[in-house]
Amino acid sequence: MRIAYFDCPSGAAGDMVLGALVDAGAPLDALRRELQKLPLEGWELVAREVRKGTFRATKVDVEIDHRTHPRHRTLGDVLAIVERSALGATVRETAARIFTRLADAEARAHGATRDEVHFHDIGAVDAIVDVTGAIIGLELLGVQAVHASALPLGGGFVDGPHGKIPVPAPGTAELLRGFPVVDTGVQAELVTPTGAAILTTLAASAGRMPSMTVSAVGYGAGTRDLPGAPNVLRCFIGDTAEVARGDETVLQVETTIDDMSPQLYEPLVERLFEAGALDVFLQSVVMKRGRPGVVVTSLCAPERIDDLTRALFEETSTIGVRWSEWRRSRLAREIVTLTTAYGAIAFKVSRLGDRVVTVTPEFADVARIAREKTLPVREVLDQARADGRRLLHD
Repeated sequence: MRIAYFDCPSGAAGDMVLGALVDAGAPLDALRRELQKLPLEGWELVAREVRKGTFRATKVDVEIDHRTHPRHRTLGDVLAIVERSALGATVRETAARIFTRLADAEARAHGATRDEVHFHDIGAVDAIVDVTGAIIGLELLGVQAVHASALPLGGGFVDGPHGKIPVPAPGTAELLRGFPVVDTGVQAELVTPTGAAILTTLAASAGRMPSMTVSAVGYGAGTRDLPGAPNVLRCFIGDTAEVARGDETVLQVETTIDDMSPQLYEPLVERLFEAGALDVFLQSVVMKRGRPGVVVTSLCAPERIDDLTRALFEETSTIGVRWSEWRRSRLAREIVTLTTAYGAIAFKVSRLGDRVVTVTPEFADVARIAREKTLPVREVLDQARADGRRLLHD
């Protein structure tokens, strides 16, 4: 699998992500051609080589005539621009997901709805180009999965449309919920809302670099110069090791809770499965001050992390969700219906190569037959297992 790993020691912004992808080999001309499919005029994508400290990097800028473009748009305005474009369906859908997460984050921060939020700089042409350009750049490089390092929070204050605001900005802080962050002591805005939205939406995992064979490294330059550190974002492009058939990557998503009614765990488990969980389980733990708590653990495919994280934030009292990447091997399996001594029963059958390893009757069928025939469930289960193995091996 071709993957991209974004190493962000100095933070992340939309132009830095785009610059790193161009520097890693995304063809600039092809990127421009794709971006011209946006129904926006009066702008130009410019790339140049710059120095940041001792590093050579690529600086990408969107040069526009601000007199012809509004800087304040709603989510509906931005989504309409994306939808009217001639971009591919995957690019449009991913861009819509990123901007919707931005709107939700701003809405939570300001006590509004996503439709009431007015994007300021985020709704400007350069932000729209940065987001769609990042998605296109990943496609041009053949990237199938994105990973990222922890993001530095920054500190201090910046001037916003409504006066001074603390760093990270409220919308950025909301986007970083559940994402690993570090404090590097730098008093500046290191992660912009656009940068946070791109990486936290696209990243299948965050933290250490996955095992990969690196084929390209790109450096994207930020605008300002930081004291004592080069303001660059580094992107590694490469391929993961080839794995055996049946091996896959899953994410283990967890949160620990000590202040929630036990009645709420049943609907939570149902919601997690609806959101794409492969498995869900609960563990009792003892937390600080001797409080009993529950660890909620679920497994999911990397592309479902946003759905599971949202479910946990909405259905529980947690204020943080953690996840980690795991490799797993699983047997090939199928569902077959077999005629047993008690009638038709569905079986889950798993195989190792051509050999049948497990034959498991669906418990709902077993319980139904036991009720109908007024037999002990255990008796029906044992007979069904024996019949299933005999029929499959015959």
